[in-house]
Amino acid sequence: MDLDEKYLKELVKVTQQASIATLPEVGKKNKNEVDKLATDAMRKVLNSIEMKGKVVIGEGEIDEAPMLYIGENLGKNKGPEIDIAVDPLDGTNFAANNLPGALSVIAVSYKNNLLHAPETYMNKIAYGSKIEKGVIDLDYNFSKNIKNLADFKNKNLEDITVCILDRPRHKEIIDEAKKLKIKTKLISDGDVSGAILVTDKKFGVDIFLGIGGGPEGVLSACALDAYNCGFQGKFIFDDDRAIKRAKDMGIIDLKKKYELKDIVRGDSIFCATGITDSEIAQGIKISGDHFVTDTFVTHKSRNIKKNVKEKVQKII
Repeated sequence: MDLDEKYLKELVKVTQQASIATLPEVGKKNKNEVDKLATDAMRKVLNSIEMKGKVVIGEGEIDEAPMLYIGENLGKNKGPEIDIAVDPLDGTNFAANNLPGALSVIAVSYKNNLLHAPETYMNKIAYGSKIEKGVIDLDYNFSKNIKNLADFKNKNLEDITVCILDRPRHKEIIDEAKKLKIKTKLISDGDVSGAILVTDKKFGVDIFLGIGGGPEGVLSACALDAYNCGFQGKFIFDDDRAIKRAKDMGIIDLKKKYELKDIVRGDSIFCATGITDSEIAQGIKISGDHFVTDTFVTHKSRNIKKNVKEKVQKII
């Protein structure tokens, strides 16, 4: 069943207002406060929507309020049952330091259509559409994936661009990228937007890979699915507590390699509003008593993949 088109407008409003709410704290070095502003605003707008919503990808457990916690019920408690994945502020450090790349992000689908991902790391790989099955695989080593991709695209290795989170844990693959003489785009934060860079040639990224957040993997998968892109992920569990949490959420096979179809089923909507400028959405601009917002949106069933630029007022 397809999501009603009215929810796209409602969800754009959610990320717009969450983004606008952060502005008093953008650049003030307090990442907790700027995150709280986004979270509070997102919760208020979500609670105004006619739906029986439940957070399946959030920012923690119920005892970590005021974060939008996993299992939290949202909406007016009437209408369809909706799974909600949120990251009120993707790129918290970017917003706190007024650096490019801060976004407010949400994705939704009908109940039980989104993977309920535990808050743990995920090894993941994302690539563009039209790549045949078997060309790229999470089980291949880095070199094989890059060489296969170059061969399939009929490109020289030095013309391939890989996007990777700049973390010490990725030193080996960053060093390997240098040996292969491929282009490397390192990002310091925000692996939701990093994965989205494979969706369009204009971003100049052929493949995104490495270890990042599991919840962020589900969020980005919703956008990638609308573009028919490729995505695979495997959870990484550091301790027994993480394993128990995963099992409590219904994950039985701890070594499972998730494909897109395992992460998001059926129709989905994805929205990401820019707070500061990023490659997928411009940051908020002030125009008199209004705010000019830019939101990257997808709605799979309606084949919507675009940016929505609007002049809006703060409503909360």
